[in-house]
Order: sequence, then structure tokens, then C-alpha cells
Amino acid sequence: MTATPAWPPASTPRLFVDRPLGPGMVLTLDGAPANYLANVMRLKPGDPVRLFDDRTGEWLAEVAMATRRAITLKLAGALRPREEVPDLWLLFAPIKKGRIDWLVEKATELGIARLQPVVTQRTIVDRLNLDRLRAHAIEAAEQCDRTALPVLNEPAKLGMLLRGWPAERPLLFADEAGGLPLADVARPGAAAILIGPEGGFTDEERAQIRRTPGAIGISLGPRILRAETAAAAAIAGWMATAGDWR
Repeated sequence: MTATPAWPPASTPRLFVDRPLGPGMVLTLDGAPANYLANVMRLKPGDPVRLFDDRTGEWLAEVAMATRRAITLKLAGALRPREEVPDLWLLFAPIKKGRIDWLVEKATELGIARLQPVVTQRTIVDRLNLDRLRAHAIEAAEQCDRTALPVLNEPAKLGMLLRGWPAERPLLFADEAGGLPLADVARPGAAAILIGPEGGFTDEERAQIRRTPGAIGISLGPRILRAETAAAAAIAGWMATAGDWR
């Protein structure tokens, strides 16, 4: 069935599929996606499903066959192309499990383009499960109607990132020692937000950041924010001032 303003319904399940999609394509899903569609949503032949692939955009599919362990879908047509998200990166020091999951989820919902874990002197988490974090980003994108997933990079040391930092990309770092209001420095175009670890940056790191071309210290208000709260607040402030919330 061709997509119309009333079709597919707002309640149509939506899933990410990690393969290029195209018109008339038939694909069979198993595992968790099949269980969700067939056993949780109880879809039957003819029911609609929305799919996106982070490549071509979002597609309308229909259930061709459903069993308890697998579900076959046929693509009926394109719904919309892959979106263009603002070119905003989030650089963040890894924090404890649960809180970092929340950070990745909310950053995805808020529209971040790239997630870059950063190892600092006070970083207390030395291992990240990137597969788990990517799963949280995918789930958030499914829920918030994103058609483009954020890029998730491998962790990198702060010093290495700063030494190779592109001067044309403003680096807005949340400086607990004080900085400019975010609204005064946020501009449309490429940018990055740097959030420190629990306990903040060391004096040495703060000095190194300030020496980096394009770095600007920003203030996130008069209260001390947890790392994940600071990340969400900074992204929201930038999106409202310079991003696609305007």
C-alpha cells in the first residue's frame, strides 16, 4: 500500500535494519526484532512496519509472513530520505553504567551527530561496551523518529584529540571554573561540546584545552551538574540557539 498522510498509522512499529533498503525488497528478520514484531506486537500478514537503515532513509514495509521465530517483510515504498542532522559532536568522559546509557540515549534523542568517549586523568571507567551503547542509540533513534544514527567512536585520550583538533570546529568545553554563556558563543555550523568526568578536568587539562585552537570555555549555569546532566543541558542549549530547534 502506498504511504498517505493517514497511512501508516502513528502506532506502526518502527525498527532499524542494518542493511541498505530499496523498493520491492523482501527481508526476513529473526531474533529480537522478530520476537518484538511477531510476539510482542502480534503483527500479522498485511500489517505495516516502518524501517530505517541509516543510509537511504525510512521505508514502509508490510508483513508478508510471520511465525514465532521469524517475520518476513516486503518494502512497499519510501516514506522519507535520511535526515540531515546538525554537525554537532559530543565529547564526554565515560561514566558509570546506567548513567552513560542514559547519556547516550538522551544525546541521540536531542540530535547529536557524533559521540566521542574521551579518557581524561580523572576518568574512572576504563572499559566501555560500545555494542551496548550503540544498542541504546539505536533504540533511542527508533523511538524519537530519527533516520540517521549518531556515529559512535572508539574512546580516545584527551591529549591526542586536542593535538589533532580541527581549528575550524569550535570546541565548547563545560568549564567548572567559569566561562561564557552558551547562547553567546553557539553558532550554526560545525561544533563540538566537551564534558569532563566526575570531579572535572585537572588544572593541567584545563590549560591544555584552553590552548587548543577553537576552544571556548562555557558556563552551564550557577549549579553543579552531573556529567550526564551537563551533556544533555549543553546539547539542548546549542540546539535551541544554533541547531535545528530554531
